Amino acid sequence: MASNNTDLGHGDTVAAWTTVIILMVSSVVLTAGIWFASSAMIVAGVVLLPVAFAVGFLLKKSGYGKGGSKTKSAH
Repeated sequence: MASNNTDLGHGDTVAAWTTVIILMVSSVVLTAGIWFASSAMIVAGVVLLPVAFAVGFLLKKSGYGKGGSKTKSAH
């Protein structure tokens, strides 16, 4: 079997984990909002979606993404 030595990162960074966690919270809030017919929860869930990507982008630019200065792979 051929070995694959290419490390793609696969989300093993602070930026990726933070983005995914916020997206999961958004999904739970949005689902609960739909389930309980709460427009406030639906709006909160939808608002969290772009927040997750913005936080991930800012963390990546701050050095917490793949190959960043503050990640394990950079040391």
